[in-house]
Amino acid sequence: MSFPISPVLAQAAAPQPASSGSLQMIIMMVVLFGLMYFMMIRPQAKRQKEHRALIAGLAKGDEVVTNGGIAGRVDEVGETFITVEIAANVKVKVQKGSVQQVLPKGSLKSV
Repeated sequence: MSFPISPVLAQAAAPQPASSGSLQMIIMMVVLFGLMYFMMIRPQAKRQKEHRALIAGLAKGDEVVTNGGIAGRVDEVGETFITVEIAANVKVKVQKGSVQQVLPKGSLKSV
């Protein structure tokens, strides 16, 4: 009696033990997590740390730009809010967290 598939081909197509495949999968997951950490998580944490230091260092007279694009000079610093003078006798109260950057002194001559 003749079978359409020889016994050698049938044995070669049989599933192999998954021990080496699972080890490779674990190594791949560790490598991917490492890449995600160094490419996404670590830089974001660094930016947050720098922003917290910028907010903590705000003082009266600093020239700042807010997230909304308002540029002005810090007139008053509170615990969670600051008052920014954007023109002569025009003051706006904004949250400290909305400060995007501190400009060098003398950048805003018109205020």
